[in-house]
Amino acid sequence: MQLEELQSRNGVEPPGVDEENLGHPSEQPPKTPKKLTLIPLIFLIYFEVAGGPYGEEPAVQAAGPLLALLGFLLFPFIWSVPEALITAELSTAFPGNGGFVIWAERAFGPFFGSLMGSWKFLSGVINIAAFPVLCVDYLEKIIHPLESGWPRHISILISTLILSFVNYTGLAIVGWAAVLLGVISLSPFIIMSLIAIPKIQPHRWLSLGQKGVKRDWNLFFNTLFWNLNFWDNVSTLAGEVDKPQKTFPRALLVAVVFTCLAYLVPLFAVIGAVSVDQRDWGSGFHADAAEMIAGKWLKVWIEVGAVLSAIGLFEAQLSSCAYQLEGMANLAILPKLFGSRSKWFNTPWVGILLSTLITIGMSYMDFTDIISSANFLYSLGMLLEFSSFVWLRRKLPEIKRPYRVPLRIPGLVLMCLIPSAFLVVIMVIATKIVYLVSGLMTVGAIGWYFLMKFCRENKVLNYSVAEDEEER
Repeated sequence: MQLEELQSRNGVEPPGVDEENLGHPSEQPPKTPKKLTLIPLIFLIYFEVAGGPYGEEPAVQAAGPLLALLGFLLFPFIWSVPEALITAELSTAFPGNGGFVIWAERAFGPFFGSLMGSWKFLSGVINIAAFPVLCVDYLEKIIHPLESGWPRHISILISTLILSFVNYTGLAIVGWAAVLLGVISLSPFIIMSLIAIPKIQPHRWLSLGQKGVKRDWNLFFNTLFWNLNFWDNVSTLAGEVDKPQKTFPRALLVAVVFTCLAYLVPLFAVIGAVSVDQRDWGSGFHADAAEMIAGKWLKVWIEVGAVLSAIGLFEAQLSSCAYQLEGMANLAILPKLFGSRSKWFNTPWVGILLSTLITIGMSYMDFTDIISSANFLYSLGMLLEFSSFVWLRRKLPEIKRPYRVPLRIPGLVLMCLIPSAFLVVIMVIATKIVYLVSGLMTVGAIGWYFLMKFCRENKVLNYSVAEDEEER
């Protein structure tokens, strides 16, 4: 009986509990939302992480062809696979909305749960802000007035509001839209890679870079990190997934392979088939390469695909941020208001609204600073996530884990140390503006926790009754 209570308290389904009710507060709305199935979940994970090879080009600009190829070949094993394995185990052990917030809270208590939530939420909304900017960067090649001034600002604002409304209409719609967007946005890269085959000169893959071009390690590592992180974001949707104990591991496995191929195949094709100044490899270069390889028509298709990819990325990550806030409300880390769902679409409208407003504010930052700030905050959260993963194995060994990483604690520590070292590198090479922005946000996150604690203790705001409130 004690084991069942412990499992229930930690988000695990005890015998006889309907899986449909996992991850939701006790006062559920009468309308049951449609659950995410395997195929939409795979594409949502894909758009949480990548959305296509758009944005990988600066790796070549920063360090040359060979190091760019090696980066996208090796980094998945250093970073993506460990993060996906951790997400698979903890999402199936604690299948509720909130994801990594639940893991940190169960491991180290509400303060660290709140800090994790703040770091990951802020990194998420900062990251979301990059997608309308990336979208306009591609569109400006066709519509020149979007290059600067009020047309650019208005286009970013309108696109953000429209995409947020689509997210409001429901996660099932977003999931199947991700499938469609993924197929359409990847198609031109498949065609470009096939046409490029006769033009490929393999010796170009071995180039260490152009003489006179200094390597930019900050740009190189941040490009790899930005293109291959956020695997754990989908954990905040665990309460919306059909049979999460089975679906999550399968979806993550397929998504890892799918994502890596989507980056590597076009990169090998373009590097091998096109010879240009290394400094031309900026964001959006794949579109120019498509014109060189096949013609103007393929360039336009890739630019349209970039817009569709940005839409998919925006939708997937906005969903994660919004459902994360709902999960934090269910844990009584945030006021009950943040768990409110729309009567029409049963979506967490408060989370969507707040995420959208912050995204709009962040979207006018410099694109490089957006990526670097998101990476720094995410790195802080991931260090806490790795610690939570190892500690939960030690603290709660008896919890049912439908998927379990087949390693003992020493092996888990080693598995986490390698990506943790990379996180430290990312943080050390950050710029002063990134340190300033991230430091201020971290101080704000700590202050926010104590403010919420004061409000909860003095009943200034309404909070959900956490299941383990007595232990707190």
